[in-house]
Amino acid sequence: MHYHVPRITVRNAFTKLEERGYIYSNQGKGRYLKEGSMQIQLHLTDKISFTEKMKKLGYDVETRNIYCEKIKFDPDIYQILHANEENSIYKVGRLRYINGEPIAIHYSFVSESKFPMIKEDGPTIESMFAYYRKLGHKDFSSSKTLLSINFPTSDEQQMLGCKSMVPLIVVESNCMDGHSKELLEHTKVLYRSDRFKYDITMD
Repeated sequence: MHYHVPRITVRNAFTKLEERGYIYSNQGKGRYLKEGSMQIQLHLTDKISFTEKMKKLGYDVETRNIYCEKIKFDPDIYQILHANEENSIYKVGRLRYINGEPIAIHYSFVSESKFPMIKEDGPTIESMFAYYRKLGHKDFSSSKTLLSINFPTSDEQQMLGCKSMVPLIVVESNCMDGHSKELLEHTKVLYRSDRFKYDITMD
């Protein structure tokens, strides 16, 4: 070869570049450089919903409810929601799209004791804020926001259309009623790191 590099080394390099989302392969034709990725500025400390944020920025945003299911006992989640083992906690999952591209997965953990209809209502919820507003909660705040980085599972890769080496920014926080400070849910959001710029400026 021109650069005197073993073929296996070249193949491994191409595989890593594809896993990281820099190139893509077209079977029988070769590999190609991907176009520059969409970079969305996301304010992590806003008190409005994801959909409202994206619409304010002028994006075509869509949310699809992917499931609502009762979770097994998880001591961390139960402790956060002040629930005991007899309580039922439901996990509502939504997949977020911007301009037709999947870019984030939102998980909301909600106690049935606080929201008795969550089992029935959960499968149709696209916006938790809109759901809470219907129940009389008008303003929202967050507390104890945690930021971490994970690599996607195979299921998350499929949902987000990304490769295994594209890191996900994971934001966990507690959503509260802005007036009463009543805890409404625990939220876990997985953002594609290659699609966002993160604004963590405090207002």
